[in-house]
Amino acid sequence: VQLVESGGGLVRARGSLKLSCAASGSIFRINDMGWYRQAPGKQRELVAQITSGGSTNYADSVKGRFTISRDNGKNTVDLQMISLRPEDTAVYYCNAFVQVSRYYEFEYWGQGAQVTVSS
Repeated sequence: VQLVESGGGLVRARGSLKLSCAASGSIFRINDMGWYRQAPGKQRELVAQITSGGSTNYADSVKGRFTISRDNGKNTVDLQMISLRPEDTAVYYCNAFVQVSRYYEFEYWGQGAQVTVSS
C-alpha cells in the first residue's frame, strides 16, 4: 500500500492551500485517515483525523481553519487549509489505517509534503 501526497508549497500568511493524499495497492478497506505535521525541532503532531463514516477530529490550533474530507470510493483524503499562519509551517504527512484483508490492518504513512507559510 502506498500513500502519495500532493499540494504542498509556499504561501503567504492568511493564504490557503489544499493537500491531497491518494492510497493505492492491495486495499480491502481503509479505516481512519488523517494528517499529521512535523515542524523543525518538534515532534510530529496530529492535525486532523476522519473515520470511514466521516466523523472528524481536529487539533485545537487548526479548528475553524482546516477541513479534512475523504472520498471512500477513490481512497483519498484531503486537507483544506485557510487563514494559514507562519506557525503552520511544517512537513505534513498523510496517515491511514488500511485493512489489507478482512483480518489484517496496518498503519501507513505518506512521504510528506512541505508547507511553508511566510509572514
